[in-house]
Amino acid sequence: MKKFIEEFKTFALRGNVMDMAIGVLIGGAFSGIITSLTDNFIQPIIDVIMGRAAYTLEDVALFGSNFISAVINFIITALILFCLLKAMNKLLSVGRKEEAPAAPTTKTCPYCKSEISIDATRCPHCTSELS
Repeated sequence: MKKFIEEFKTFALRGNVMDMAIGVLIGGAFSGIITSLTDNFIQPIIDVIMGRAAYTLEDVALFGSNFISAVINFIITALILFCLLKAMNKLLSVGRKEEAPAAPTTKTCPYCKSEISIDATRCPHCTSELS
């Protein structure tokens, strides 16, 4: 059972899965903006053109406030998801070990200042013996 939980944890915290989940949530929040735009701006314009309804200035103000509310909801959702993802990435990076820098493979000749192999006992450029 413990191995199953570890495998699930590895799967769920993988970058692609998290990106997809964030995308789905942002898409859901953005659909609220599109729905509000359609319900509060496009549909009333169609209703007026077709002669089905007449709107007052109060109605237009209400439509505008509903749309602004949907935009604010989207921004808040996106901000919360950003903060959660940032915190989760920070938590995941705590357990990782940083890789040690690679050992050097070259050195500088003290006489001619040319770059030579670290194993060299004689400089191939100036033929000086190296200690």
